[in-house]
Amino acid sequence: MTTNTDPGIDNILRNVQVVAASEGGSIEFIEAAGSKLVIEYTPGVNEECPECVPTHDLIKMMMKTSVSVHAPYITEIEVR
Repeated sequence: MTTNTDPGIDNILRNVQVVAASEGGSIEFIEAAGSKLVIEYTPGVNEECPECVPTHDLIKMMMKTSVSVHAPYITEIEVR
């Protein structure tokens, strides 16, 4: 998964995708416009451990933490 334009954002997406995929979920890059990053998160399903599946809020928190290191110019993150 890449944006084909920004290596910092690509790094963030790859890192968060690893966590999402560990429970069968996925991250899709929608857009990066100015200081805003928009992604689509589709949660996975884990019937044995439903609380193990990352929530939208957890994915957003992880993105914010990564953004501060890899793309500090991003100040707004939207997780759909």
